[in-house]
Amino acid sequence: MAVVIKRVYDAVSSTDGTRVLVDRLWPRGLTKERAAIDEWLRDLAPSNELRRWYHAQPELWLDFRKKYLKELSRPECAGPLRRLYELSHEPKPLTLLFASKNETRNNATVLQEFITGMRAPATTGPASAHSARKRKVPSAKAK
Repeated sequence: MAVVIKRVYDAVSSTDGTRVLVDRLWPRGLTKERAAIDEWLRDLAPSNELRRWYHAQPELWLDFRKKYLKELSRPECAGPLRRLYELSHEPKPLTLLFASKNETRNNATVLQEFITGMRAPATTGPASAHSARKRKVPSAKAK
């Protein structure tokens, strides 16, 4: 499972495999032909509010990362996360594309870490897995 990240403005390579744009907005000045994108999973991008917040204070990387991971647990991310997981387990490489000038601290780097450590999503979505972890197991004393 090779998952790499790359700026969408960089040249397309035969080693890219499946190219997936993970930004909410289409990259400025880039045509669809030049971008050579196989899929656009815009629902996996940070919310506009979070994106603007981080752009104004890039020194808060760890806070951004934490907030973004929390956003990925939203119900609307379940389908796109499942699709990303499927793509990451195909024989060809998966390239996550982003537009940010910062190549080491952006949403694609968080997604790369997330997807390479992710188990197969539950069939009912990540929200059910999250709630299952919160359920308390009855203690032996309660019986």
